[in-house]
Amino acid sequence: MSLLVLSRLSLAMLWGFTALTSLFWAQDLGYEILAGAEITGAAADVAIVSGSILDAVLALWLISGKQLYRCCQIQVVVIVIYSVLLTIIDAGFWLHPFGPLTKNIPILVLIGWLAQASNR
Repeated sequence: MSLLVLSRLSLAMLWGFTALTSLFWAQDLGYEILAGAEITGAAADVAIVSGSILDAVLALWLISGKQLYRCCQIQVVVIVIYSVLLTIIDAGFWLHPFGPLTKNIPILVLIGWLAQASNR
């Protein structure tokens, strides 16, 4: 299997598991994080469900392999928006021992490589 395919599928797995985790396995944590920004009730429900759907769409888009360059552009925008929002909610996520925000940097590099490789 080529590095291009492995990169695409690994990113699809990341987005897919994030969608499932946010919606099912760690939903309480999502509500807790949103509550830190005083986002509760229906607004929190919408944020969690829409974020999960967006993550799932990105996973399926990557699996399809269609218009990868555009998909990569959208992933970068989503990661930047998520990172800015989490920074506003709690900048401590940058210093968290599991690196929920610092991991975005190498992920963005991988997405950049995939965009470049798929646009040749």
